[in-house]
Amino acid sequence: MPYDPGYEEDEKTSSPEDAGQLRRFKDFDCPECAANNPYDDGFGMGDEIRCYYCGQEFQVRVTASGGLKLREI
Repeated sequence: MPYDPGYEEDEKTSSPEDAGQLRRFKDFDCPECAANNPYDDGFGMGDEIRCYYCGQEFQVRVTASGGLKLREI
């Protein structure tokens, strides 16, 4: 009997890039002060976030390929 390597997989695994603009992020490095900012609830396209260290606010943009872009507010 031939062996099917995908037989035992319950779900297809997908990379974060597959989610595109629906991708959610758990942290970001502030472009202003380089501090790492973890977010337990996550954030995604259109959300407004704040750096916990310097206080700068950003609007979140996610590229079609799933990349994070931050724009100062």
